[in-house]
Amino acid sequence: MRSGVSMSSHLQSRGHVDRPQTSPGITVAGIGESGLLERILPRLQGAPPLLGPGDDAAVIAAPGGRFVFTIDTMVQNQDFRLNWPSGHGSTGFDVGWKSAAQNLSDVNAMGAIATSAVISLTIPSTTEVRWVEDFADGFSAAVRELGAGECVIAGGDLSRGGELSVTTAVTGRIVTTDPVLRSGAQVGDVVAVGGMLGAAAAGFELLESSEPEGPEPNDSHLFIAGQMRPRPDLSAGPEAARHGATAMMDISDGLLRDLPRLAHASGVAIDVVRNQLVDAAAGGVMDWARRAGRNPEEFVLQAGEDFALLATFPPSTSIPGVFTPIGRVVQRTSGGFLFLDGARVDATGWDHFE
Repeated sequence: MRSGVSMSSHLQSRGHVDRPQTSPGITVAGIGESGLLERILPRLQGAPPLLGPGDDAAVIAAPGGRFVFTIDTMVQNQDFRLNWPSGHGSTGFDVGWKSAAQNLSDVNAMGAIATSAVISLTIPSTTEVRWVEDFADGFSAAVRELGAGECVIAGGDLSRGGELSVTTAVTGRIVTTDPVLRSGAQVGDVVAVGGMLGAAAAGFELLESSEPEGPEPNDSHLFIAGQMRPRPDLSAGPEAARHGATAMMDISDGLLRDLPRLAHASGVAIDVVRNQLVDAAAGGVMDWARRAGRNPEEFVLQAGEDFALLATFPPSTSIPGVFTPIGRVVQRTSGGFLFLDGARVDATGWDHFE
């Protein structure tokens, strides 16, 4: 049963707070909701809110009168596994980090800067308190280490359920006159990727494999880290906005699914240059795909969850250095939304319901 106690009413976010210690093996049922809140809230530290502790909701600054807002859910065995076939396990720290990273990336994709986050955490009563504490530590570490220094961790909610589920909502301030939408791409624009692609997808395949070292052992730990603790460049979105990006989104489900989404929203098509994909691939990914018997370019096109940015820029604009050109925006015809070296490509990639 859901409690009426909200995390925001207990948040201690100002100044240094000593973090309580937990003995291994203690479950959330053993200390109850209040005891759990006392242990995890001091760990959820970001920028100070205008109002956090003591009320039913937080108060967050909204410079300019408008803000962007995003929400995303991670569900056990749908978006992460506690125990992977490879033998690896997802720690609370991993899940907290990824929950923060993917939501911060959505704000980044609007050309905005994150200003607040709230977290709803559903957990079985048998969950160890240590796991929940690690989750809070991982979330806070991602906010800090990824550079979201303005982001307030303003509270949220706790509930009991049959499986772990995390829902995070994040707001952000707009750094230019308007946010950058998916719908603004124009024919002739340069299509570019901000960040590197493929590490998270390679990590997922390694985690799902019974042979976790795969064909390239030296890169395995980097790819697995890319899947479990992705590192989106949170400076890329605001920088793209300041350089006049006409459209933008983050690449969570792979280029083959996200490119057509942007093209459809803008009423255009996109032609990707195969050879330019090499420059957008994370280090070692092309070689890893080759050794794994995969087509390297197709692997990079399908790779998701690196949370790199996909953006379009006017041809006369100086593209920020973190972005790599991969193609052009072309006229929409009856032939489809996505082309590779002029040949039509059908959309594939991650879909929750396929």
